[in-house]
Amino acid sequence: MERRRFLGLTAAAALGLTATVAGCGSLGGDSGDVTLRLVAADYDLTGGDTTKKYWADLVAAFEAKHPGVKVDVQVVSWDDVDRKVAEMVKADEAPDIAQIGAYADYAAAGQLYAADDLLSIPVQANFLGPLVAAGEYERTQYGMPFVASTRPLFYNKELFEKAGAEAPTTWDELAEAAAKLKAKGVRTPFALPLGPEEAQAEALMWLLSGGGGWTDASDRYAIDSDANVRTFEWLRKNLVGEDLTGPVAPGKLNRKAAFAAFANGEVGMLNGHPSLLKEAAKKGVKVGQVPLPGADGAPKTSMGVADWIMGFKQNGHRKEIGDFLNFVFSDENVLKFAGDNDLLPVTVTASTRMETDPAHANLRVFLKVLPDAQLPPVGKTSWARVSEDVKQNIGKAVTPGGRPADVLGRIGRDATAAENAE
Repeated sequence: MERRRFLGLTAAAALGLTATVAGCGSLGGDSGDVTLRLVAADYDLTGGDTTKKYWADLVAAFEAKHPGVKVDVQVVSWDDVDRKVAEMVKADEAPDIAQIGAYADYAAAGQLYAADDLLSIPVQANFLGPLVAAGEYERTQYGMPFVASTRPLFYNKELFEKAGAEAPTTWDELAEAAAKLKAKGVRTPFALPLGPEEAQAEALMWLLSGGGGWTDASDRYAIDSDANVRTFEWLRKNLVGEDLTGPVAPGKLNRKAAFAAFANGEVGMLNGHPSLLKEAAKKGVKVGQVPLPGADGAPKTSMGVADWIMGFKQNGHRKEIGDFLNFVFSDENVLKFAGDNDLLPVTVTASTRMETDPAHANLRVFLKVLPDAQLPPVGKTSWARVSEDVKQNIGKAVTPGGRPADVLGRIGRDATAAENAE
């Protein structure tokens, strides 16, 4: 792990974007000795074509240096991209490369190249350590991190000033600040989106800050651990029970709606995401950022999230896929995509460059915690089913009069059964 983190990039891996072409839909040519097909997720939150332009620029630069290889890129919305790739694989029409949300099922089916088969040693060694571990299935890396994010606490500086509240460092301080915001008429002192859109991530942030998590030290599901039950008991009693989470029940509140309300100045605090900074700034909301509070202070670890890129074996283009991915992971290309989308680079060298760049000062609090962040158990083939169960049901753990132990216990038993069935 340490060797991977500190080896440098080769000159070949430092190649960047050198050309600009416009494109939409399917990007790239259809001639040459080999044509690679890439399916990629659309990160443009405004409905624009920034993701398509990124890939068009990158493909043009790559093809100029590899005249025997063409790359067709299909950009698909996040709502559909995972399903699209799954359908292609099922129809024996797998793309050569997919940039999507999960890799473990394909790795378990023997459909992916290992990272060792594709990347140069310096490029593979340059990934941040936690992202390497999260990309492994049965101790072999198949998922290559494409972009990452972490979650600090965001708070509305103007609302905090009017309420006389201080940025919290503990759960008790968070509840105290939320009570002051409520007393000043803030509609949602703390937004707690445990609805089905992204509840598995929102819940994990709280579990980690309470000393728990989805899994234990042996990587087995520990959803109903004592620490996790205590965390949800605290949320139910001290935030939801005190009417500090706003008019929408946490189990019905989705992240998108919570973020929109924060950007509109209606929310005092929430667990933030880098992409929210730009939207809040557009609407004049001054955002404060602090590390997520823990039960008694700073938690030992925080949550990280990564999206993945992978190479499929079906068409046999191992060398060409490897050449392309080595190019993708140059500092310039990694920084370009991460910077344009207010996300975090996945490599040591690109992270170091971003951290020292004044243009990205607002991302430093995110960067600081990424090297030691804990990701969801995406390497488990059962995680997709368990995650969906969490999304649909975890909000019940904080309902007034509810019993978190019962809700977490049922999810935990089903998770263990799903893992044992693999």
